[in-house]
Parts: sequence; C-alpha cells; structure tokens
Amino acid sequence: MGLGTRDPQIMRYTHSCEPKAAAGTLTQPVAAGAQTTDIIAGGCDLKTEVDSLAQPLVDGKRTPGIVVGVLLPDGSRHFYGYGVTALANGSKPDGNTLFAIGSVSKGFLGAIAAQLVRNGTLSWDDPLYKLLPAGIPLSDDAKKITLLQLATHTSGLPRQPMTLQTLRYVIQYSFTGKSFYRHFDRAFLINYLADFNAPHAVKVRYSSMGYALLGYVLELRTGKKVDALLQEYMVNPLGLKNTGYVPENLPGFAGRAHGYTGDQPKFRRRGRPTTDWDFTDIMRGSAGLYSTAEDLLTYASAHLNPVENQALSAALPDTLLVRFEQLKAAPAIAWNVDDAGGLKITRQIGFVAGYSTYLGLDVKHRTAVVVLQNSFNWDISAGPRLLLRLAEAQAK
Repeated sequence: MGLGTRDPQIMRYTHSCEPKAAAGTLTQPVAAGAQTTDIIAGGCDLKTEVDSLAQPLVDGKRTPGIVVGVLLPDGSRHFYGYGVTALANGSKPDGNTLFAIGSVSKGFLGAIAAQLVRNGTLSWDDPLYKLLPAGIPLSDDAKKITLLQLATHTSGLPRQPMTLQTLRYVIQYSFTGKSFYRHFDRAFLINYLADFNAPHAVKVRYSSMGYALLGYVLELRTGKKVDALLQEYMVNPLGLKNTGYVPENLPGFAGRAHGYTGDQPKFRRRGRPTTDWDFTDIMRGSAGLYSTAEDLLTYASAHLNPVENQALSAALPDTLLVRFEQLKAAPAIAWNVDDAGGLKITRQIGFVAGYSTYLGLDVKHRTAVVVLQNSFNWDISAGPRLLLRLAEAQAK
C-alpha cells in the first residue's frame, strides 16, 4: 500500500492484430523507409500494440487516465494518452501531463548519490556512523549500515517502522487515503536507529526509510537540500522541464493528472478523488517527486545513451549494475533487474496516493517504456509486456 511495490507481471501474452501492409513482423523485416513505429511483432504497429495494452485499463475502469511513453533504439520517442486527466472536466493526458511518481523518486536520488561517489564526495562503503553527525545514538547494527546498503535496500531497515503511531495511521489510510508517512520526520527516523537490530542474513528488504536516510546523508555531506541537489545533478544537466518536488512550481501543474482511489485504499470506493500526499523534508527524496512521461524518457535515455554532462554519463551506467544477485528483483542502485525468459528488464515502480508509475529499460536493445496512471492500480503489466514485445521484434 502507499509507497509499496509489487513485482510486475512480465510473462508473455496473447494479442490480436490484423497484419498491416506497411508494418514489420517477427518474420518480415520493416521495409526500407518505413517508420520506426512499425517494428512490433505480429503485424501490429506500435500504436496498435500500445492501444491493446492501455485502452482496456481505461475501459475496465482500472484507471481514469494513462500515458505510455516509448523510447526506441533510434532515439525516437512516442507518446500515447488514454482516458482523462480528471473525471470532472478532464482532458486527454499526453507526454507532458504531470503525475506524482512515488518511489520512482528513489531513482533520481540514487543517481545523485552515484555522481557524488564518482567525484569522491562519498564512498559506497561509508558506514552510517561516519555519515551521520557525531552524537547521534546508533545501535551497533545501525552503525555498520553502508551507503551502498541504503541504496540497494540491503540494510535490513524496514519499509517503514511499524510503531503504534504508524499502525494507527495505516488503519486511517485504509479508510481515508490520508498519508501514513506524515509523522516520518528526521527525529522519528533517527530515534529508530538507536534500537535497530539487523536481520541475521543480508537480504533485500525494500525500505522507504532507507532512502529517506540516503537523502539525509546527501544533504549532510553537500550542505544542500535535496531540492537543490535535484536541480544541480539531474534537472539542469538533462534539461528536464517538468520534474520537481513542488508540483505548483512546475509548468504542467494546471493540466496535471488528478489522482483517484484504485486497488488502494482498501476500504475506499474505487474512482474517488484522492489528495496528494505531503512529505516531510526527510521523506521528500524517497517518494515526493512529480514528473511527466517526456521527462522520464529523457531520464531513461540518459542511462542508455551518452549525454553532454560527462559526470552524469559516467555515473548513470553504474546505477544499473546488479549489486546483490537474485533471479527476481535483483537490486541495482534504485533499480531492480528481472529475468524475463532470458531478457533482462531493469525497472523502477512507484505507487503513491492516487497514482501508479512503471519505468522499464531493456538495456540490451536500448529501449525504454514508461507507463503513468492516475489511479493506485496494482496492474502495471503493460510496461514490461511492451518491452518484451519490442525485444521479440528486434530479435528477428
């Protein structure tokens, strides 16, 4: 719930498309001069394929609106909008429509950390007792947590400390949709570390708290707030026009996608408007970002292709390296890597308030897919399925 994640369904699926004369297929290459959108298998062009994945989610009332963005190997980008930005007087969303992206925010924080590691400001091996100010009481286990463990969800820290207050807020969330992170301030998280006991074995344990601490560490080491770090290390170098923590300050705010109840909150009727979550300053970097499909494909492309900023170009490929081997959801820096029938899919997922986000990369074929929904909808399978279809087409 809330900032939780579920593994996307990435198995192959059936689809029905009538062959088109100009379209490439799995057995027939695209003719010379054909558009790059005509690369999908089974006789479908790209739009037809995306339609078949996205439109049923709107028709089935799983989400009021959805935007799909696709980055192809030739660098071309394609955006497809369905449904509405708001159920009352909404317009059709597009690549510039603003969405809350939840835990995909962690990818930007991880990318900032990777740049600070490369320039020597930090080391992945730095332990927490050296990263936090002297005098902060830390348990023996908390002292040993490294920067890399925070960035790869292997610190042993929980998703969120389940205190009595947190439990009370989670119950409220189930009926109202109100954020259960609203008490997660710096003092709350630091106090938790005084009595922290790590699991006996190192394993992946998704932790929004871990990324909150990562953001705090970056602020301490640089003397800058995460808002300034985001601008300096990501927004300005990539030329992102609609990405930030304060939606009211972004150009796309007036036409933004409004969030709605979906699979969560559990005891609230589907399709009811939700209120965007406000995050404390320490939680902002973990889950508070807003962005668009256009900006997210720019961000994705920078992981696959060089950009003008050399420091960023050097750091981003490092974030894609698996740091803890496992078949499913193997952690890199803020990314997870899945083995889908031999194809490696690198992805980030975010669920927050009334929004769902999927961002996936096929590094081998240099393709990327982003799917944004203005409903909390566990079904984010359109993204990985589309990546598989693109890979199947290029394999022929």
